[in-house]
Amino acid sequence: MNYLFTYGTLQDPQVQQYIFGRILAGKVDFLSGFKRLENAVYERYPLVVQTNDLKTKVEGMAYEVSESDLKKADIYETSAYTRMKVLLESGITSWVYIENSN
Repeated sequence: MNYLFTYGTLQDPQVQQYIFGRILAGKVDFLSGFKRLENAVYERYPLVVQTNDLKTKVEGMAYEVSESDLKKADIYETSAYTRMKVLLESGITSWVYIENSN
């Protein structure tokens, strides 16, 4: 099982139903060393950026997802984002979407 840390639209139950065909099971968690920027992608969607300062953190949700779910999320997030592995405050290793700098 994989985890996906979300901080934006992927927390919306309607979005989850549309993308995954179900509401995801998850829990609140925190991503240290990052900060959230509002309206950073297409002047509409949030983005997290690495600060390397462990005092900064982003609150979000960590969801249990399958490989198939991750592929669906990749399509939803478009090429504006790329997926990165991170360690959450809970100790869970999770995927998170960050800016695609390519």
